[in-house]
Amino acid sequence: MSDTQPVRVRFRSPTAPPRSFLWARRIFLTLLTGFVLLPVYVMVSSSLKPLQDVQGAFHWIPSSLTIRPYIDIWSTVPLARYFMNSLVVAGTATVCSVIVAVFAAYAVSRYRFRGKRVFTVTVLSTQMFPGILFLLPLFLIYVNIGNATGIALFGSRGGLILTYMTFTLPFSIWMLIGYFESVPRDLDEAALVDGCGPLGALFRIIVPAAIPGIVAVAVYAFMTAWGEVLFASVMTNDTTRTLSVGLGAYANLNDVYWNQIMAASLVVSVPVVAGFLLLQRYLVTGLTAGAVK
Repeated sequence: MSDTQPVRVRFRSPTAPPRSFLWARRIFLTLLTGFVLLPVYVMVSSSLKPLQDVQGAFHWIPSSLTIRPYIDIWSTVPLARYFMNSLVVAGTATVCSVIVAVFAAYAVSRYRFRGKRVFTVTVLSTQMFPGILFLLPLFLIYVNIGNATGIALFGSRGGLILTYMTFTLPFSIWMLIGYFESVPRDLDEAALVDGCGPLGALFRIIVPAAIPGIVAVAVYAFMTAWGEVLFASVMTNDTTRTLSVGLGAYANLNDVYWNQIMAASLVVSVPVVAGFLLLQRYLVTGLTAGAVK
């Protein structure tokens, strides 16, 4: 009886990619990961250094670490007020955009009316224009409304919320139209047979089935409003200033608090990153489900 073991030969599938492609992909993903994580490391390490160490030559391994910048960021500038302004403005703009987009997308996807195609094309075409094109007209409109009616839109949270809705709504409506059209119309008909009206069918059938798309719209609207700089720098004052503009207050005529800027940038990124990680499953589903019926 022979003690030799049979030699197992591993066969590659004909459809398997070549080994060179696999190694190239690994190298590319490794370089891409380093490219993404390197700035994060620089921010984290700089936020834990004393100011004199940050202003000097950069060292990959800090000689001393301190959490003092994370404490000083709240007293150097009114960061808590900026944080609350951004939270109120971004949250309100998100809720209003989602509500309006749901009704508008439902009407376009379920009803036929004159000018329907023109409306959808117009909604989508507004995304082609840069934001700077609307800055001066909105500024003049808000100032004239304030002079004529006494309603302070310029320099207020309400005016900034309306401003953000002007460029979050078009994309939100367009994306929800595609998602609502992927929901079978038989569900609407079944709801109407059971005695539901159009609004009942919307809230009891369509909205629960379109939760991933609605969440994707909400995440897009919130992230857009949270990090917007152009309109926030013009449409706000010292009381209503948001985080995206307020971070510039760490640089004054005498010094630039680089360690506090890095610490504040990391702190203000937490809500967006946490929300994205919690809702990424709905976000991916919402962005892809509406494209395929």
